Amino acid sequence: MKLLPLADRVVLKQSVAEETTKSGIVLPSQAKEKPQYAEVVEVGPGAVVDGEKIPMEVKVGDKVIYSRYAGTEVKLDDEEYIIVKQADILAVVE
Repeated sequence: MKLLPLADRVVLKQSVAEETTKSGIVLPSQAKEKPQYAEVVEVGPGAVVDGEKIPMEVKVGDKVIYSRYAGTEVKLDDEEYIIVKQADILAVVE
């Protein structure tokens, strides 16, 4: 199966949370904070506002930082994804 986002939505694959701190302390799964860093895996066609198409600013393969409480988490074929609106993406990491 494949996720195909609509309008200005973007499908992200979250990066893996750190298991240990820089000082070597192992974190239990409950204490790990979900990362806000992800890779773009699918991009929608773009939104239409007042009859004008707004182009997408991200592309598949981009590494991005997104808003902490943005999006909808989805599990598909044992993979976890988050679907966000383009406006919830704060930056592209180069």
